[in-house]
Amino acid sequence: MANLPQLYRFCFLMTGEASKAQDIFQDTVREAAFLAAKGEPPADRHWFFREARWRCLDVVAHGVQPERGTNEACEISPQAPEQIQQLEPEQLAIWISAAPEPQRSILALYYLDEFNYHEMMSILGLKLHDLSRAIGSGRCEFQAWLNATVPVAAEE
Repeated sequence: MANLPQLYRFCFLMTGEASKAQDIFQDTVREAAFLAAKGEPPADRHWFFREARWRCLDVVAHGVQPERGTNEACEISPQAPEQIQQLEPEQLAIWISAAPEPQRSILALYYLDEFNYHEMMSILGLKLHDLSRAIGSGRCEFQAWLNATVPVAAEE
């Protein structure tokens, strides 16, 4: 069984909207229950995230499309964890949900801090090279956005 709070958080990161995330989460759990009732339960917890991802992509495809190249890339700051802690969950979700695919899915899984690289590759159907490149570029773009949104205090 999937970690249900993490599954909901994944849906939230993918869509950027609590109501859409709740609907997708419920539909995914309902589908798993339906399959289990037919004697065909999901094979593993990854099924939940794969299923939720496709549902999120379908919902997001009908909404605002992601912007490409809106932030300059930069180096990851040692203060990034402190900057992220200052964000509201909605801010992180809105930023991730605006990323193009597959970067959106990759960053949502990455920032859940629930899966290792092999598990993320399994869920997303990607090769390690593609996954690591997308994580690296996404984190750099995210750092640029963080620097503009939550500036680091100058050291004295």
